[in-house]
Amino acid sequence: MSAAAELLSFLEKRYKKEIGGREDPFRVLISCILSQRTREENTEAAARELFSVASTPQQILRLPPAELEKLIRRVGFAKQKAERIRKVCRILIEKYNGRVPRERESLMELPGVGPKTADVTRCYGFGDPCIPVDTHVNRISKRLGLVREEADVEEVQEALQKIFKREDWTLLNRGMVLFGREICLPRNPRCRLCPIKSCPSRRE
Repeated sequence: MSAAAELLSFLEKRYKKEIGGREDPFRVLISCILSQRTREENTEAAARELFSVASTPQQILRLPPAELEKLIRRVGFAKQKAERIRKVCRILIEKYNGRVPRERESLMELPGVGPKTADVTRCYGFGDPCIPVDTHVNRISKRLGLVREEADVEEVQEALQKIFKREDWTLLNRGMVLFGREICLPRNPRCRLCPIKSCPSRRE
């Protein structure tokens, strides 16, 4: 069995139950902006605190800038991220009637939104099948030899979307993120717990 087939089989058995339904696109988008250059637990805490007070573009813009910064302080770079979030909210109101656009190109025109944030918003906010490439997806794809080591994130995404069926893309993304946190760690991967025997990077 190939590494790709082994990976998909394992992810389906271990993580399929972790795949939830669609989330509010605005919350997904803002959470992604908060997540930049910070740890996941900080992102989750800041997002909870922010959304408990303001969860729409209009509500966020009614917050005094200092209060917005205080609400998201856990993620670091609070001043810069607060300014970016406020700019995004203004654009959403002025250009999209307060809604988050669904198209990748439109999302990437928003301040602070790159390919990963756009794809995460599409995938989890709108249910559009795609494979957002974060550090886990990038690392695991290269360790398994699914893509060349020098590939950039766009090449990684294109390769994965050719290898795997469209209906498996969301499972693949979410599953690889969880797999990367639990087993295929950035340093000292737990290869003894990994069932993917054909992995060329496997350490015994």
